[in-house]
Amino acid sequence: MFNNQKFLTRGIESEIPSWLVHLMWHMVLTMEIEEKDYLQVFKLTKTPVGQHIVHEQEQPSYSYELDVPCDDAVDAKVFVVDDLTHSTMLLAEEC
Repeated sequence: MFNNQKFLTRGIESEIPSWLVHLMWHMVLTMEIEEKDYLQVFKLTKTPVGQHIVHEQEQPSYSYELDVPCDDAVDAKVFVVDDLTHSTMLLAEEC
């Protein structure tokens, strides 16, 4: 799962820094879990020193948190969806 063609919505391209988009794809691809859910959720929060990232999936349950020092942090909720033919990264409000 998620090893197919990848797409970004306009919201992702305009609001999320490219380094963070690449990091989220990497986090999905390198998850250490037996089975990946078709829906991956990222909660992005600005902190005083950078970006706080919470990566979760529902079934089976998975959660991973990461803090990254940076100057261009964002507050957003991002979904990554795999429909077996392609994967799409989109902002929650674009659903």
